[in-house]
This record gives sequence, C-alpha cells and structure tokens, in this order.
Amino acid sequence: MEKDNRKIIHVDMDAFYASIEELLDPSLKTKLLVVAKDPRKTGGRGVVSTANYNARKFGIHSAMSSMEALRLCPAAVFRFSGFDFYRKYSAMIHEIFNEYTDIVESYALDEAYLDVTNNKKDIKDPIRVGREIQTKIWNMTHLTCSVGVSYSKFLAKEASDYAKPSGMTIIDQKDALEFLKVLPIEKFRGVGKKTVPKMHELKINNGDDLLKWSQLDLIKNFGKFGYILYERARGIDPRPVEANRIRKSIGKERTYGPPLLSDEEVHAALGKIAKLVTEAVIKQKKHGKTLVLKIRFTDFSTYTKRVSFDRYLDNDDTEFLNLAVQLLEDVPPVTEERGVRLLGITLTNLDDLSYENIDLDLFQ
Repeated sequence: MEKDNRKIIHVDMDAFYASIEELLDPSLKTKLLVVAKDPRKTGGRGVVSTANYNARKFGIHSAMSSMEALRLCPAAVFRFSGFDFYRKYSAMIHEIFNEYTDIVESYALDEAYLDVTNNKKDIKDPIRVGREIQTKIWNMTHLTCSVGVSYSKFLAKEASDYAKPSGMTIIDQKDALEFLKVLPIEKFRGVGKKTVPKMHELKINNGDDLLKWSQLDLIKNFGKFGYILYERARGIDPRPVEANRIRKSIGKERTYGPPLLSDEEVHAALGKIAKLVTEAVIKQKKHGKTLVLKIRFTDFSTYTKRVSFDRYLDNDDTEFLNLAVQLLEDVPPVTEERGVRLLGITLTNLDDLSYENIDLDLFQ
C-alpha cells in the first residue's frame, strides 16, 4: 500500500432532520418519530425524509411512502418543519467546518468531507480536529454527529459509519487492511443490494475474500467497478476532497401550449418527464438524493419545490413521478382559468452509481 499522508475527516450528522425535530419538541426523543407529513392528514400522500433510531427498528427508511411507514408502525409520530428550516442548521455546521479548512466537500445538508492536512489552526493531530468539531457542533446546535478520520475519503466515510450515533472512529494506514479484511462485503462502501447476490455467488463475503481476486477478474465480473473494488480492498483511494464541489444536476423541462388544465393532464405530463429523467441519469450512471419539481402557470407565477433524503433514490420513473406529484401539494391547484405552462423534474445531490445505498452497522 502506497504511503498517503493526507488527513481526511468525514462528518455525518446523526438522524439530522429527526434530531432537529427532537430539538423543537424534546418529548419526541422517546417516541417513534418519522420526518414526513402525516399521511392521515394528506389523504395518504407523502414521503419519508428520515426517521429517528427508534422508528428505524421497524424498518422505516427514507424515500418510503409515509403511508407505508404508518402501516409498519401505527404508533409513529409524524413531523416535518421543512427543508428551509433544516438548511439553517446545516449552514451553522458548515461555518464550523470552515473554521478549520476551506477544503470542504459537501454531499448533503448533513454530510461533508474535510481535508485537514494543512488546516487553518495548524493542528497536527486530525483526531483533535475531529473532536473539536464534534464539540463545537454540539455546543452551537445541540445536535450530535459521527466522525471518521483516515487518510482517504473511502475510509473516512467507512469510519464515520462504524460507530453511529455520536461516535468517532480512526482508521490509520497501518490498520486499514485488517479493518477491511473483516468488513462484510455488503457493508463495503459502494456495494449495494444489486451487487451483493453476485458477490455471494462468487464466494466473496468480506474484504479478505475480495483481496484474493485479481484486478482483471474483478473487472471481468463487475466492469469498471471491479477496478474500484480492487483498489478499495487494499485501502487505496486517491480521490481528493474537492473544495466548493459543484453539485451537478440532471433534469428535464417541457413547455405546453395549449396549457395543461387538469390534474390528470399534469400527472400524465409529469410521467413522461419522469421517464426522460430516469433515462438520463441511467445513461450518465448517476443517482441522487434530492428531487426538484418546477411548475409555471399561465399567469407566469413559478414555483420550485424539492424533497431531499439521506439515501439515494432508485432510478425509477414511478418513484420520481410519485415524488413530483406529492410536491404538487405545496403549490396552488390547477384550474381551467389557471393552467400549467411549464413542468420540470430535476435530480440533484448526484453521485456515481458505484456509490450505492448501504446500511453500515458493525455492532449488530
């Protein structure tokens, strides 16, 4: 393994949206909290942004319909204060990051990589930096975070996931291989639910099994991702922390003349746009955590609504359509006098498809 002297920290807020709701109402800490609009008040519509750890035990997760969450857990309490409110807390957290370094790569409101190799406070020990950040976030917001410290982005992310919530994990270069050898393959960063069955068929059950495969054979079985797997199994990840990372988006818009004059017409049009967006993100091998709906009426009033999750959305046009339709609840209704002139769906907070949703809890 090549020597890598970088000092990288990954900060991941613990159940971010749910924790903010618990700040507003401390009684929610002992309850089964789901961050979503209450489906009993929306006619069954709505989607889960996240849930607290109590509710997650029932199988509730982000991007699930709120009606399904209610079915899994009838005792669940639903709260949703809005993403504009959550962004205020995110801004405070990022202010703390920038006290230490300008090399901050944000992946979501609640997650960021920091390169603290040469930091503003000239602190040589990255563990001290991580602990100071945890303490400052708590003192300023009364929110907890988990911190991973390592020499690469890949291992810093693995480390932050290792001891959630409120944990700190350090993976030194000398310990990286031993850590990865015992890591179950389904908990490897980037190995998602679609890849796991194939891994098991090939008798790749952990990092140690992965190490036994040649780079060529991994590429034959997993394409370009095979090359990434070969390097990650050896603790290699040369990717830099990209300061002020531009969040690219993929979206499609359509203008209508004559305008759309009913919900049925709008839903049908959104269905076509959702398919176009799905085709585009699959073609570019991306997926994202935020879906944005844009709608413009014949009086030229324009509304942009978004919903964000702590997991990647499936690249599925039905899911994109359902989310877009649910976002329509927050805009004025369509009427014959006030039709729709433009519709758009955009997916943001993008990453490569090689980064898939995984649940990493090594204490279970």
